[in-house]
Amino acid sequence: MTPSAKAARAATLADPRWPALLARDAAGESFVYAVVTTGVYCRPDCPSRRARPENVRFFACAAEAEAAGFRPCRRCKPDAAAPASARAALIASLCRTIETAEQPPRLADLAAEAGMSPWHLHRLFKAATGVTPRAYAAAHRIARVQRELGDGEKVTRALYAAGYNASSRFYAEADAALGMTPKRFRSGGAATAIRYALGESALGAVLAARSERGVCAIFLGDDAGELVADLHARFPAAEIAEGGADFAGLVARIVAMIETPAAGCELPLDIRGTAFQRRVWEALRRIPAGETRTYAEIAAAIGAPRAVRAVGAACGANPIAVAVPCHRAVRSDGSLAGYRWGLGRKRALLDRERGG
Repeated sequence: MTPSAKAARAATLADPRWPALLARDAAGESFVYAVVTTGVYCRPDCPSRRARPENVRFFACAAEAEAAGFRPCRRCKPDAAAPASARAALIASLCRTIETAEQPPRLADLAAEAGMSPWHLHRLFKAATGVTPRAYAAAHRIARVQRELGDGEKVTRALYAAGYNASSRFYAEADAALGMTPKRFRSGGAATAIRYALGESALGAVLAARSERGVCAIFLGDDAGELVADLHARFPAAEIAEGGADFAGLVARIVAMIETPAAGCELPLDIRGTAFQRRVWEALRRIPAGETRTYAEIAAAIGAPRAVRAVGAACGANPIAVAVPCHRAVRSDGSLAGYRWGLGRKRALLDRERGG
């Protein structure tokens, strides 16, 4: 290999777009790549045989590639309208269909509307949203129940308004989705006992809260009073009170996790979120201390490779810092993205885990 070819290979391998090309990531259609040996440029998800790194050149758009003398691939047609945009519009339309239907539509009916086979629609829908059409419909129904209960509707009236034909089906799903019984949710979490403790760490104030099921919140911040206010906002009608000596021990364990993360700490967790969020949070807990995963890698790990943005949103919604280590999620180039408790804390946590 000539020195120029070696330099070209090294430049391609160092480019953050190369992993997207290797994964044939359709979400990465903000760029195209060209192959100098064929004179053709393609989308990153083109099914053509993968080129050698030294022969690949990246461009921001089709116009740039053509200005450099490359012609569009006949298989993936990179000069045409991006298929990802069309797919996104189709899935968005189907989501509106699900949301406005009185009863969850059958997969066959959704497929007929989309003009494709049920199997193909099932695969595309899950890749785009991270959940199946059935799970999306179930989550939407639970969200409707939450709104109805939040407006003070009776439980029975709320569940039928959300499209449940039988109360038994709703109660089978409600506890995991609401995190408490429907009556408790209707009253804003009333009669749900939550105890908390405050502590100080190298990263500032720490609040740890626990329900009867386990740790339901770990907040980090600069002001302890603001953390307590955030806890009340998350559980507006719960019976929230500062815990005793046993809770002081709990927050001490969490501070130890921050100071010496390599030691690890297994805590019983009361994780409340949507089915998709819980899948993301479980994937985060499987990342070893000292390591990171990109949002795309996490999406692939939960079987939803195109739901990268949804993974980022789930990380941002995580209420249990450190124990659910959303700080280990990074951008595709390894840089740090937003962190609910501040990028400085995210960087510090990673440095501590790596022994820095």
